[in-house]
Amino acid sequence: MTTETARKLEFAVNGMRCDGCAKSVKAALESIDGVEQASVSLFPPKATLTLKGDVPLSELNRAVKQAGDYALSEWKSDFNPTIQLTLPVVEPKPAPFWLDAPKWKRASFNTLNCLIGCSIGDFGFIIYAQSVGLAWSMFAVMGVAILCGLTTSVLLETILLKLREAFSWRMAFQTALSMSFLSMLAMEISENATDYLLTGGAVMPHEPFYWVALGIALIAGFLVPLPYNYWKLKKFNKACH
Repeated sequence: MTTETARKLEFAVNGMRCDGCAKSVKAALESIDGVEQASVSLFPPKATLTLKGDVPLSELNRAVKQAGDYALSEWKSDFNPTIQLTLPVVEPKPAPFWLDAPKWKRASFNTLNCLIGCSIGDFGFIIYAQSVGLAWSMFAVMGVAILCGLTTSVLLETILLKLREAFSWRMAFQTALSMSFLSMLAMEISENATDYLLTGGAVMPHEPFYWVALGIALIAGFLVPLPYNYWKLKKFNKACH
């Protein structure tokens, strides 16, 4: 009676990319009749088999091929295959909603355009009313000033859309009207309220403090609608201007 002697053979394994691949190759090899034990390493990519009987290389390859895109070949001491590791793709974490610097920059530019348009009509009318001593109540002056500011803001945006985007005059005007009315209104109210709180409507344009108050009012008019304009741009990708 002849007893088969177990023998060890080494094979190079191509196609492995991770520890999971090595485990799959090991399981596939150990499922073959005649393979008593299989040891598979990723570095170097090698399979060491304990065999009983004659197990052809073609049968080994058929088994590992069913487990994945793997292939065995004769191991040589100078064998140095290239291993392609599958590394997890690390997606960069998005910035917190309120910390998107490019969006803040764009929203600030849009708000500044709006501020210029609103301030031309708003403070232009207030300066005129105070210069000629218009005998209206303060609230009447502020109300008309707000309407003037909204009007000049829409007109300025209409001109910009016509020149920059080559819109027709009708389309430019309709687009300007459809932009954020809430943003412009908040800007107008904050400007006028700040100016009234600082001057009470009693400081004249020839007094230095008048222009200090005007500067503070412009800053308030810029800051109050800015978070809203950023939110609208970030959430809906829509700009007030």
